[in-house]
Amino acid sequence: MAGRPSVVLATTHLLWNATLGGHAWVFLNWALGLQENGARITVLERAKRGSDPETVVDQVRTFRARMAELGLDLRVALMGSDEELDLLGEAHAVLGDALPTLNEVHATADVLLNFRYGLRSPVVDGFRRSLLVDIDPGLLQLWITSGHVTPTPHDAYVTIGETVGQPGARVSDCGLSWHHTPPPLYLPAWPVTRAGNHAPYTTVTNWWGEYEIIDGDNVNNEKRTEFVENYLDLPARTAATLELAIYHEPGHPSDMPMMEENGWRTRPAREVSASPSEYRRYIQSSRGEFSCAKRSCMAFENAWISDRTLCYLASGKPAIVQHTGESRLLPDHSGLLRFRSADEAAAMLTEVEAHYDDHAAAARALVEEKFDAVEVTRAVLEHAMDIPPRQVSRDRV
Repeated sequence: MAGRPSVVLATTHLLWNATLGGHAWVFLNWALGLQENGARITVLERAKRGSDPETVVDQVRTFRARMAELGLDLRVALMGSDEELDLLGEAHAVLGDALPTLNEVHATADVLLNFRYGLRSPVVDGFRRSLLVDIDPGLLQLWITSGHVTPTPHDAYVTIGETVGQPGARVSDCGLSWHHTPPPLYLPAWPVTRAGNHAPYTTVTNWWGEYEIIDGDNVNNEKRTEFVENYLDLPARTAATLELAIYHEPGHPSDMPMMEENGWRTRPAREVSASPSEYRRYIQSSRGEFSCAKRSCMAFENAWISDRTLCYLASGKPAIVQHTGESRLLPDHSGLLRFRSADEAAAMLTEVEAHYDDHAAAARALVEEKFDAVEVTRAVLEHAMDIPPRQVSRDRV
């Protein structure tokens, strides 16, 4: 690729929510990989309703400083109604190029990588090239089919879902041509880090959630469901310590006492993920990961692997996670171990403890071979730049 491409990442809840350190890494791994490939990065977020210019200036400066600590140099652009953007004129004047207007971004960007499925057509159509990036494989196609989500047409469609758009897939392709990419993990940000022999196997997880209509059935798609209904007594069946860091939504009853009565250690997820650095510290102080998956992943058989699990694996932490379908990329028994039952989960924990160093090395090697963000984002960027650029209007949006 000639020159430095200008890439815009349209993200969700990255700028405004400082307590979602794990959520941030979804986008940071993309951004860091793209940056190493020479891209100039702009994060595009929606203006927060009711924000005054002083608050925006403080928020953008804090966000950019936090990103700089992680090695990421980026700009921030905001979109919103004319009234909301007019209120931010003072912030643009103070921050200058660090906070370009959307029209300025449209004028200079080569590629939009859009993670916001509901992004409006005036925003998408202002870019020379646009790619919709599916990070909810199976669910996004379900939402499109049901009419819950109606994405603006894009130039290309990228999915981390290994089975999306493939023959025999259990979800519709929605009439779109999907280009598969593995989810990226930026290896320099996640070095191998040894934890103590008695450190817990952990995960950071949402607990409550949504029901989804899948094949005509109303499916409880909460992470809580699998843990409570099928794996509640697992701590009694293993010598390993199991810990859950749970995002507990206000208004729901707490399951922490019940989980602790059955041998699980629990803690509020916000204690360990208040920033990307704290989230990384928690993962790297763990012995490995143990986690269930949402039931939609098993129903779709989409070979799902979480970005969180990749963070564990890259750090040299074996991961024991629920099986989500046959895969060309994912092993079942080496570094990443995928279980279908409580019996298998207990046996896999025993296996990892018996051969820990071998599984730790295999965990890191898997990410180096299959999920290296530099290689993954280079392929996506090349795919994007092969698209002939469109002539676009520069009207204010």
